[in-house]
Amino acid sequence: MHIPDGFLSPLVALSLYVVSLTVVAYSGRRYFREGGDVHYLSVMAAGIFAAQMLNWPIPGGTSAHLVGGALAGILLGPFGGCLAMFMSLLVQCVLMGDGGITALGANAFNMAIVDVFAGYAIYRGVMRLTGRRFLAGFLAGWLAVAVAAVTCGVELGLSPQFGYPLGITVPVMGAWHLALGLVEGLATGLIVDHVRWAG
Repeated sequence: MHIPDGFLSPLVALSLYVVSLTVVAYSGRRYFREGGDVHYLSVMAAGIFAAQMLNWPIPGGTSAHLVGGALAGILLGPFGGCLAMFMSLLVQCVLMGDGGITALGANAFNMAIVDVFAGYAIYRGVMRLTGRRFLAGFLAGWLAVAVAAVTCGVELGLSPQFGYPLGITVPVMGAWHLALGLVEGLATGLIVDHVRWAG
């Protein structure tokens, strides 16, 4: 889901930089003001970094991989999860060349904001309805990554440089991530359930 340089129009890229940096800065202040632990934050960022190294190519000129946003939001809260995801994405972008510097705002928006906050909201909602941690974690991981992928598809489809219209980018990103997101959902559900059991 990492967008490289040159795929987004300047307007889309710049707009998402402004939005993402604003949300990340606010999340950082909220996380530490509410007593967030830097050690948990660092461990989560490192875990996300490792998980996102697994990539599978999918049709339409892109790829899919584990994201970890919902898991980060569930375990650290949405603000800590957003900050951990952004730290991981920044290191990947600058040191690994995974995701372009001009597209960092969009990548952060998709994975550190949409995936994290959607995953957290889905988890909380399912927990209120069922009280089942595994089910809540599974649905959060699965559905949030699909929502983030659709968001990514919209950004690509709105950028003429990418070469494919919304009618292609959104269905391709959404459908493939709904399928591959089952793996993310399973991993999220198992980890959330295990952490609760271990605690």
